[in-house]
Amino acid sequence: MSDWKRSLLLVVHPTREEALSAAKVFIEELSKNGFEIYSNIDIAKSKTYSDSVDVEIALVLGGDGTILRAAELVRRQNAPVLGVNLGHVGFLAEVEKPSTAEIVQSIVDKSYEIEERMILNYQLLRGGKEIATGWALNEVIIERNDHQMIEVFTQIDHRPLSRWGCDAVICATPTGSTAYAFSAGGPVVWPEVDALVLLPLAAHALFSRPMVVSPKSEVVIDLESDSADLNADGLRRIKLQLNDRVILTSDEKDVLLAHIKSANFADRLVAKFKLPVEGWRG
Repeated sequence: MSDWKRSLLLVVHPTREEALSAAKVFIEELSKNGFEIYSNIDIAKSKTYSDSVDVEIALVLGGDGTILRAAELVRRQNAPVLGVNLGHVGFLAEVEKPSTAEIVQSIVDKSYEIEERMILNYQLLRGGKEIATGWALNEVIIERNDHQMIEVFTQIDHRPLSRWGCDAVICATPTGSTAYAFSAGGPVVWPEVDALVLLPLAAHALFSRPMVVSPKSEVVIDLESDSADLNADGLRRIKLQLNDRVILTSDEKDVLLAHIKSANFADRLVAKFKLPVEGWRG
Protein backbone atom coordinates (compact mmCIF):
# COMPACT_ATOMS: atom_id res chain seq x y z
CA MET A 1 0.00 0.00 0.00
CA SER A 2 1.40 3.44 -0.92
CA ASP A 3 2.36 5.90 1.85
CA TRP A 4 1.88 8.86 -0.49
CA LYS A 5 -0.32 11.61 0.91
CA ARG A 6 -1.82 14.70 -0.62
CA SER A 7 -0.60 17.95 0.94
CA LEU A 8 -2.52 21.06 1.96
CA LEU A 9 -1.50 24.37 3.49
CA LEU A 10 -3.81 25.68 6.21
CA VAL A 11 -3.37 29.43 6.72
CA VAL A 12 -5.01 30.62 9.93
CA HIS A 13 -5.49 34.09 11.37
CA PRO A 14 -3.39 33.74 14.54
CA THR A 15 -5.59 35.77 16.90
CA ARG A 16 -9.16 35.04 15.81
CA GLU A 17 -10.65 32.41 18.07
CA GLU A 18 -13.19 31.23 15.48
CA ALA A 19 -10.36 30.66 13.00
CA LEU A 20 -8.32 28.64 15.49
CA SER A 21 -11.35 26.53 16.44
CA ALA A 22 -12.25 25.89 12.79
CA ALA A 23 -8.64 24.94 12.04
CA LYS A 24 -8.76 22.03 14.48
CA VAL A 25 -11.91 20.69 12.82
CA PHE A 26 -10.46 20.97 9.31
CA ILE A 27 -7.21 19.30 10.35
CA GLU A 28 -9.15 16.38 11.78
CA GLU A 29 -11.44 15.94 8.77
CA LEU A 30 -8.79 16.42 6.08
CA SER A 31 -6.38 14.08 7.85
CA LYS A 32 -9.06 11.39 7.73
CA ASN A 33 -9.11 11.86 3.96
CA GLY A 34 -5.40 11.25 3.59
CA PHE A 35 -4.06 14.81 3.64
CA GLU A 36 -0.78 15.90 5.15
CA ILE A 37 -1.56 19.26 6.76
CA TYR A 38 0.96 22.09 6.89
CA SER A 39 0.22 25.37 8.64
CA ASN A 40 1.57 28.88 9.09
CA ILE A 41 1.06 28.65 12.86
CA ASP A 42 1.89 26.12 15.55
CA ILE A 43 -1.24 23.99 15.84
CA ALA A 44 -1.72 20.36 16.85
CA LYS A 45 -1.55 17.63 14.17
CA SER A 46 -0.06 19.93 11.55
CA LYS A 47 3.47 20.44 10.26
CA THR A 48 5.34 23.70 9.85
CA TYR A 49 5.16 25.02 6.30
CA SER A 50 8.23 26.10 4.34
CA ASP A 51 8.88 27.15 0.74
CA SER A 52 10.32 23.72 -0.03
CA VAL A 53 6.96 22.02 0.62
CA ASP A 54 4.65 21.45 -2.35
CA VAL A 55 0.92 21.66 -1.61
CA GLU A 56 -2.05 21.30 -3.95
CA ILE A 57 -4.17 24.01 -2.32
CA ALA A 58 -4.09 26.59 0.47
CA LEU A 59 -7.15 26.70 2.75
CA VAL A 60 -7.48 30.07 4.49
CA LEU A 61 -9.36 30.75 7.72
CA GLY A 62 -9.44 34.51 8.14
CA GLY A 63 -10.18 37.68 6.22
CA ASP A 64 -8.83 39.19 3.03
CA GLY A 65 -5.56 40.08 4.76
CA THR A 66 -4.96 36.43 5.66
CA ILE A 67 -5.77 35.44 2.07
CA LEU A 68 -3.14 37.91 0.82
CA ARG A 69 -0.65 36.27 3.16
CA ALA A 70 -1.58 32.82 1.83
CA ALA A 71 -1.15 33.97 -1.76
CA GLU A 72 2.36 35.10 -0.85
CA LEU A 73 3.18 31.73 0.74
CA VAL A 74 2.15 29.64 -2.29
CA ARG A 75 3.27 32.10 -4.97
CA ARG A 76 6.24 29.92 -6.02
CA GLN A 77 4.13 26.87 -6.83
CA ASN A 78 0.99 28.77 -7.88
CA ALA A 79 -1.35 26.61 -5.81
CA PRO A 80 -4.96 27.85 -5.62
CA VAL A 81 -6.09 29.70 -2.50
CA LEU A 82 -9.49 28.92 -0.96
CA GLY A 83 -10.75 31.48 1.54
CA VAL A 84 -13.46 30.56 4.04
CA ASN A 85 -15.84 33.29 5.18
CA LEU A 86 -15.81 33.39 8.99
CA GLY A 87 -18.46 36.08 9.28
CA HIS A 88 -16.66 39.15 7.92
CA VAL A 89 -17.61 39.62 4.29
CA GLY A 90 -14.63 40.36 2.04
CA PHE A 91 -13.91 40.22 -1.66
CA LEU A 92 -11.61 37.20 -1.79
CA ALA A 93 -13.33 34.60 0.42
CA GLU A 94 -16.57 32.74 -0.23
CA VAL A 95 -19.59 35.05 -0.04
CA GLU A 96 -21.69 32.42 1.73
CA LYS A 97 -19.97 30.15 4.21
CA PRO A 98 -20.22 26.53 3.03
CA SER A 99 -20.40 23.79 5.64
CA THR A 100 -17.20 22.11 6.77
CA ALA A 101 -18.31 18.92 5.04
CA GLU A 102 -18.85 20.79 1.74
CA ILE A 103 -15.41 22.36 1.90
CA VAL A 104 -13.65 19.11 2.77
CA GLN A 105 -15.46 17.18 0.03
CA SER A 106 -14.70 19.86 -2.53
CA ILE A 107 -11.00 19.72 -1.65
CA VAL A 108 -10.95 15.93 -1.72
CA ASP A 109 -12.71 15.80 -5.11
CA LYS A 110 -10.97 18.90 -6.49
CA SER A 111 -14.42 20.10 -7.50
CA TYR A 112 -13.76 23.76 -6.69
CA GLU A 113 -13.71 26.41 -9.41
CA ILE A 114 -10.54 28.36 -10.20
CA GLU A 115 -10.48 32.12 -10.78
CA GLU A 116 -7.37 33.90 -12.06
CA ARG A 117 -6.42 37.26 -10.52
CA MET A 118 -3.89 39.69 -11.99
CA ILE A 119 -0.63 40.40 -10.16
CA LEU A 120 1.31 43.68 -10.10
CA ASN A 121 5.12 43.56 -10.19
CA TYR A 122 7.39 46.27 -8.84
CA GLN A 123 11.07 46.98 -9.49
CA LEU A 124 13.02 49.50 -7.41
CA LEU A 125 15.98 51.22 -9.06
CA ARG A 126 18.49 53.37 -7.16
CA GLY A 127 21.20 55.09 -9.13
CA GLY A 128 20.23 52.94 -12.11
CA LYS A 129 20.80 49.70 -10.17
CA GLU A 130 18.10 47.25 -9.14
CA ILE A 131 17.63 47.33 -5.36
CA ALA A 132 14.48 45.26 -4.91
CA THR A 133 11.73 43.46 -6.78
CA GLY A 134 8.44 42.02 -5.67
CA TRP A 135 4.74 41.74 -6.39
CA ALA A 136 1.30 42.55 -5.05
CA LEU A 137 -2.16 41.10 -5.52
CA ASN A 138 -3.97 44.26 -4.39
CA GLU A 139 -1.80 47.31 -4.81
CA VAL A 140 1.58 48.97 -4.65
CA ILE A 141 1.58 52.33 -2.86
CA ILE A 142 4.26 55.00 -2.83
CA GLU A 143 3.38 56.92 0.33
CA ARG A 144 4.73 59.49 2.73
CA ASN A 145 6.40 58.26 5.91
CA ASP A 146 6.18 61.49 7.90
CA HIS A 147 3.97 64.58 8.07
CA GLN A 148 5.29 66.00 4.80
CA MET A 149 3.65 65.27 1.45
CA ILE A 150 5.79 63.58 -1.18
CA GLU A 151 6.75 64.86 -4.63
CA VAL A 152 6.62 62.31 -7.44
CA PHE A 153 6.92 62.40 -11.21
CA THR A 154 4.88 59.78 -13.06
CA GLN A 155 5.30 58.49 -16.59
CA ILE A 156 3.34 55.86 -18.52
CA ASP A 157 4.75 53.89 -21.43
CA HIS A 158 7.86 56.09 -21.62
CA ARG A 159 5.84 59.31 -21.85
CA PRO A 160 5.55 61.93 -19.08
CA LEU A 161 2.17 62.09 -17.33
CA SER A 162 2.35 64.47 -14.36
CA ARG A 163 4.21 65.67 -11.30
CA TRP A 164 2.22 65.44 -8.07
CA GLY A 165 2.63 66.75 -4.58
CA CYS A 166 0.51 64.23 -2.67
CA ASP A 167 0.15 61.90 0.30
CA ALA A 168 0.55 58.81 -1.88
CA VAL A 169 0.27 57.31 -5.34
CA ILE A 170 -1.67 54.07 -5.60
CA CYS A 171 -1.37 51.55 -8.42
CA ALA A 172 -3.95 48.79 -8.01
CA THR A 173 -5.04 45.64 -9.78
CA PRO A 174 -8.74 44.91 -10.36
CA THR A 175 -8.61 42.91 -7.11
CA GLY A 176 -7.12 45.91 -5.31
CA SER A 177 -9.68 48.31 -6.77
CA THR A 178 -11.99 47.40 -3.88
CA ALA A 179 -9.28 47.87 -1.23
CA TYR A 180 -7.22 50.99 -0.49
CA ALA A 181 -7.82 52.44 -3.97
CA PHE A 182 -11.58 52.29 -3.37
CA SER A 183 -11.23 54.15 -0.06
CA ALA A 184 -9.21 56.80 -1.91
CA GLY A 185 -12.01 57.37 -4.44
CA GLY A 186 -10.93 55.01 -7.20
CA PRO A 187 -13.31 53.07 -9.45
CA VAL A 188 -14.50 49.53 -8.79
CA VAL A 189 -13.10 47.25 -11.50
CA TRP A 190 -14.63 43.83 -12.15
CA PRO A 191 -12.01 41.07 -11.58
CA GLU A 192 -12.20 39.77 -15.15
CA VAL A 193 -11.36 43.20 -16.58
CA ASP A 194 -7.66 43.44 -17.46
CA ALA A 195 -6.62 46.89 -16.26
CA LEU A 196 -4.57 48.81 -13.73
CA VAL A 197 -5.90 51.67 -11.61
CA LEU A 198 -3.60 54.63 -10.96
CA LEU A 199 -4.50 57.47 -8.62
CA PRO A 200 -2.76 60.08 -6.49
CA LEU A 201 -4.06 60.56 -2.95
CA ALA A 202 -4.76 64.09 -1.70
CA ALA A 203 -2.81 65.59 -4.59
CA HIS A 204 -2.23 69.33 -4.88
CA ALA A 205 -2.81 69.46 -8.62
CA LEU A 206 -5.50 70.41 -11.12
CA PHE A 207 -5.34 66.93 -12.65
CA SER A 208 -5.51 64.27 -9.97
CA ARG A 209 -8.33 62.01 -11.10
CA PRO A 210 -8.19 58.20 -10.90
CA MET A 211 -7.04 56.64 -14.17
CA VAL A 212 -7.63 53.20 -15.68
CA VAL A 213 -4.51 52.03 -17.50
CA SER A 214 -3.83 49.17 -19.90
CA PRO A 215 -2.46 46.03 -18.20
CA LYS A 216 0.32 46.09 -20.79
CA SER A 217 1.44 49.55 -19.73
CA GLU A 218 4.59 50.33 -17.77
CA VAL A 219 4.05 52.83 -14.97
CA VAL A 220 7.16 54.60 -13.69
CA ILE A 221 7.18 56.71 -10.51
CA ASP A 222 10.24 58.82 -9.69
CA LEU A 223 10.57 60.09 -6.13
CA GLU A 224 11.53 63.77 -5.95
CA SER A 225 11.26 63.97 -2.15
CA ASP A 226 13.91 63.03 0.41
CA SER A 227 12.05 59.91 1.53
CA ALA A 228 8.90 57.80 1.17
CA ASP A 229 7.76 54.21 1.60
CA LEU A 230 6.87 51.55 -0.95
CA ASN A 231 4.04 49.44 0.45
CA ALA A 232 2.99 46.23 -1.32
CA ASP A 233 -0.30 44.76 -0.04
CA GLY A 234 0.61 45.91 3.47
CA LEU A 235 2.92 42.88 3.63
CA ARG A 236 6.15 44.29 2.21
CA ARG A 237 7.45 47.77 2.97
CA ILE A 238 10.62 49.37 1.58
CA LYS A 239 12.19 52.72 2.48
CA LEU A 240 12.68 54.95 -0.57
CA GLN A 241 15.22 57.71 -1.11
CA LEU A 242 15.44 60.83 -3.26
CA ASN A 243 15.63 59.98 -6.99
CA ASP A 244 14.55 56.35 -6.50
CA ARG A 245 12.59 54.97 -9.43
CA VAL A 246 9.74 52.44 -9.07
CA ILE A 247 8.66 50.54 -12.20
CA LEU A 248 5.23 48.87 -12.13
CA THR A 249 3.99 46.25 -14.61
CA SER A 250 1.40 43.49 -14.60
CA ASP A 251 2.65 39.89 -14.38
CA GLU A 252 1.87 37.15 -16.87
CA LYS A 253 1.43 34.73 -13.95
CA ASP A 254 -1.80 35.10 -11.97
CA VAL A 255 -2.80 34.24 -8.43
CA LEU A 256 -5.35 31.43 -8.43
CA LEU A 257 -8.41 31.75 -6.18
CA ALA A 258 -10.54 28.68 -5.54
CA HIS A 259 -14.30 28.90 -4.96
CA ILE A 260 -16.72 26.23 -3.72
CA LYS A 261 -19.75 28.16 -4.92
CA SER A 262 -19.86 30.57 -7.83
CA ALA A 263 -20.62 34.16 -6.86
CA ASN A 264 -21.26 37.05 -9.20
CA PHE A 265 -19.05 40.03 -8.40
CA ALA A 266 -22.13 42.25 -8.14
CA ASP A 267 -23.38 39.94 -5.37
CA ARG A 268 -20.10 40.47 -3.54
CA LEU A 269 -20.53 44.24 -3.77
CA VAL A 270 -24.09 44.02 -2.46
CA ALA A 271 -23.03 41.80 0.45
CA LYS A 272 -19.96 43.87 1.35
CA PHE A 273 -21.55 47.31 1.24
CA LYS A 274 -25.13 46.30 2.05
CA LEU A 275 -26.33 47.99 -1.13
CA PRO A 276 -30.09 48.69 -1.41
CA VAL A 277 -31.44 46.14 -3.90
CA GLU A 278 -34.88 45.53 -2.41
CA GLY A 279 -37.59 45.38 -5.06
CA TRP A 280 -35.26 44.17 -7.81
CA ARG A 281 -37.48 42.81 -10.58
CA GLY A 282 -34.88 40.87 -12.56
